[in-house]
Amino acid sequence: MKILHTSDWHLGHTLYNYDRTKEQKDMIIQMTEIIRREKPDVFLLCGDVYHTSQPSAAIQRLFTNSLVEMHNANPDMTIIITSGNHDSASKHEIFSTPWKALNVHTIGVINRENIDEHIIFIPGKGYVIAVPYSHERNIPKGFFQCLLDCVRKKNTDNLPVVMTAHTTVRGCDFTGHEQGTEYTVGGIDSLDLAQLGEGYDYLALGHIHHEQFVHTGRHNVRYCGSPLAVSFDEQYPHSVSMIELSRHGDIPQCSKIDINNIMPLVTLPTKGMATWEEAKDLLSHFPDDIPAYIRLNVEIDDFLPAEANAEANALTNDKACRFCLINAKRKKRDVNESRSLTIQEFQSERPVDIARRYAEDMNMTFDEEMEQLFNETVRIMNDEAYND
Repeated sequence: MKILHTSDWHLGHTLYNYDRTKEQKDMIIQMTEIIRREKPDVFLLCGDVYHTSQPSAAIQRLFTNSLVEMHNANPDMTIIITSGNHDSASKHEIFSTPWKALNVHTIGVINRENIDEHIIFIPGKGYVIAVPYSHERNIPKGFFQCLLDCVRKKNTDNLPVVMTAHTTVRGCDFTGHEQGTEYTVGGIDSLDLAQLGEGYDYLALGHIHHEQFVHTGRHNVRYCGSPLAVSFDEQYPHSVSMIELSRHGDIPQCSKIDINNIMPLVTLPTKGMATWEEAKDLLSHFPDDIPAYIRLNVEIDDFLPAEANAEANALTNDKACRFCLINAKRKKRDVNESRSLTIQEFQSERPVDIARRYAEDMNMTFDEEMEQLFNETVRIMNDEAYND
């Protein structure tokens, strides 16, 4: 079974009020050409199709038209789409019946009454267990293992077994996710891999934007990553994953196919920080004909000039690039000197780091036990907010 694994398209995403539809359309064209060339048996889109749960009609039309084009590029391919935490789970279900005419399966919600709805048989190729995002409290205990056990009984021919999930797996590399911690990334609490059961040959994950295998000793748990960067901190290549499995029990063979972004996210300087004058010079010398979104990393003594954003915008008026923001950070001061934080610094700080800083200013002890108690309090507050 040959599988194209992708996730986290975030269609409809805007970057500092800039519409990204053009580059998203180009990404989809590239994806369709990969399908036409590679002829996968299965196309997996593992959540976060859209950036918001209420995408515009134009963005929904872009996606539905894309599915038709992908089907036409490889009519024998089975297309499987699961919802992510950014998606509306119920909307994924609305047209699930007519989509099956094009061999498209859309799974938006956990079906406790009929778990067979999550098991998709690819004749002569294998099984895909399609599990959408759901808050862990809404997933029945042992649900993943129950699905795997059900497939084990069906799989008398020892065909490959693939399972999907849109979640945070403990131990993953969440580089590029703002405010990500080992406990939660992007609003999803970390799960131990054991909670996802045993018996799959490949676990196709969505949610984390940095492509990677999660260490298990078997090289079979993978985040494919997002095909386009969603934030400036995603300073790594973006791609789709092509997976091949022959029989149940095989180690998956994986290859990456890069996706080119016609409007890349560029940080100036590429390493470290610059003074405001140096940053303006870098921006003024950025090539006029190269499309890009630009972030400036600026080190300041106290505050940026009030006209800083207007100056940066003026420097890009006649260029193909688009200025987005100034990431301002104050110079490091004496460790004992109290200081205020810029907005960017405050937003990038983890709550536990802010608490630790406050404790230091108040000459209080903030040891490992205190940190654990604080993190547990944050988790409880997040759960209460979710319930509300």
